[in-house]
Amino acid sequence: MSSSPAVPEPRNLRASDADRERVANVLREAAGDGRLTMDELDERLDAVYAAKTYAELEPITHDLPGAGAAHAPAPSAAPRDPTRFGGTATSSGAVAILGGFSRKGDWVVPKEFTAFLLMGGGEIDLRDAKFAEREVSIHIVAILGGCEVIVPEDATVYVTGIGILGAFEHTDAGAGSPDGPVITINGVALLGGVDVKRKPTLESSREARQQRLDARRDRLEARHQYHQDRHQYHQDRRDRRRTGELD
Repeated sequence: MSSSPAVPEPRNLRASDADRERVANVLREAAGDGRLTMDELDERLDAVYAAKTYAELEPITHDLPGAGAAHAPAPSAAPRDPTRFGGTATSSGAVAILGGFSRKGDWVVPKEFTAFLLMGGGEIDLRDAKFAEREVSIHIVAILGGCEVIVPEDATVYVTGIGILGAFEHTDAGAGSPDGPVITINGVALLGGVDVKRKPTLESSREARQQRLDARRDRLEARHQYHQDRHQYHQDRRDRRRTGELD
């Protein structure tokens, strides 16, 4: 029996959109207090929205007071989300022989899912799926075929499969959020390929894009207000000089 994968360090877990927004708010408050210039605010906000882990968020506010735990993992309200974990598996495996298969959308992933591909192709999309248990394993055997596995951004992913005259890609393996699923992908690719990709859901992509647009609008409004305040300040000084109030 294989042992459970080691739990990654909290600082190496992947940050969520809410985590990035907390850090962004700290930066906006610092700019409002005059601790950051508008150029520095722009630069750091770009770094915030590009950050993937808590470790990448930490240095962005290291020189600001009151940052506190803005870049620490957000505590989960419950150990498991009942809308995401639990239920009866809707599919335990898939086969593609000179053909293809697809598992995507609203489905329930079992504790163990097995896929066999012989001169065929397959897609296993877990982004909108529900998981029967928080820790699941996906076993893939691809012979002269290929399989793409798409995992959600907050998943902790372990890829232990091997390629024999083929490829078992693990570029997007790594830690996820503390309350995300834990997915182990193993098996063998013989003269074939297994590609594991980490992608956001369409809803998450839309929300992240809106957050970036809102942040850009806030920066532009803050910059405009900053220039207006400077202009008013210099205008007041000129008026006071003309009236003799300012030597």
